[in-house]
Amino acid sequence: MKGEAILRPACDAAAPSAREEQQARPAPLPSEALLRGHRLVEISHNGEVYRLQATRLGKLILTK
Repeated sequence: MKGEAILRPACDAAAPSAREEQQARPAPLPSEALLRGHRLVEISHNGEVYRLQATRLGKLILTK
């Protein structure tokens, strides 16, 4: 119909740009800061316990 404006959801206008999102993210946290010399730590998140484990090959495994 002529003369009608196209309305967009407000969330589109308020969504941060990729650049803004990147600036808002904290710097990466070194795994050593979490593990503190251990090979396994338990992390509580939203009432659940997760295990973060470092393997012999230097990989990280996160399990619930």
